[in-house]
Amino acid sequence: MTTVQAPAGRRVLRALTTGTPVYVLLAVLLAALALTDPGFYEPDRFLAFIKRAAPLVILAAGQYLVIVCGEFDLSVGAIVTAGVVVAAELYGSFPGAPWPLVTAVLLLAGALAGLVSGLITTLLRVPSFITTLGMMLILEGAVFFWTGGSPHGALPTAFRRLGRGTAFGWLPWAVLVCVVAGLLAVRLMRSDFGRTLLATGDSERAAALAGVRVARARTIAFILSGVAAALAAVLVGGFSGVSAQAGRGYEFEAITAVVLGGVVLGGGRGSVVAAMAGAFSLQALFTLLNLQGVSGALESTVQGVIVIAAVALGAADWSRPRRRGTEPPGAKTP
Repeated sequence: MTTVQAPAGRRVLRALTTGTPVYVLLAVLLAALALTDPGFYEPDRFLAFIKRAAPLVILAAGQYLVIVCGEFDLSVGAIVTAGVVVAAELYGSFPGAPWPLVTAVLLLAGALAGLVSGLITTLLRVPSFITTLGMMLILEGAVFFWTGGSPHGALPTAFRRLGRGTAFGWLPWAVLVCVVAGLLAVRLMRSDFGRTLLATGDSERAAALAGVRVARARTIAFILSGVAAALAAVLVGGFSGVSAQAGRGYEFEAITAVVLGGVVLGGGRGSVVAAMAGAFSLQALFTLLNLQGVSGALESTVQGVIVIAAVALGAADWSRPRRRGTEPPGAKTP
């Protein structure tokens, strides 16, 4: 009897940290949406739901890369805002600029922001929480100074196509971008570099002794997170238009989605697919609350509860009750 009990605790812990709960949660939320709104699964409306979730899914994939190697990136929301504002300002100065060029500029700018955060974190040994918090404040202040709090210019139809247009007359481009980004993230985590990120988050010292260039791996993770945020900015700008608050709160939503997906804060364990499923779950939850008439002001409260509950479940020692059952009679518990 006792030989079966201990593995049971480990199986529970494994399930909690490999994403099984978030898949169940997503299925429950989607079922609840179908019951609340019978027309939710009409093709146009369901694709519109995925289109709204796409920026957060991409941000969650980028945030996952940073968290799984043991760091945080709080600057992604500010990168989204800066990307939208910069695109509008560029088109204000160069109305005829081709959208692929402007998109490439934004992606390079996102990569540069990630590179700076990565180098400060790895070379100067500044905690990533502080580094990216500082980067967030720098970008927000720069956007406010540049625009005076009211961005000028507008995004042309060609640039907004990725965020609001459709391919083949029915499939939103944002859905395609989301699928491609997700496939690339999965492919990356199955490569040697993905295993390097996991090893770095699990034990920096052990990874370094095994020959892993820890600083390089973490810096690349920050760069990819910045690129993901810039890509999300293109979708947000296309979907919502120009706003000085375009990316506000996205950094916390991305972290919430990653944690909801069972990724362990501190790194070393977690699935990028589960992190993206966490983003879909969060979007489904907010949609359900909206359909139920619950105030959107409670979204932050919901996120806070999710983060605390998910981290608490991941940190719980599920094997302790089982170990007590295996102690010989008369043994003392320290």
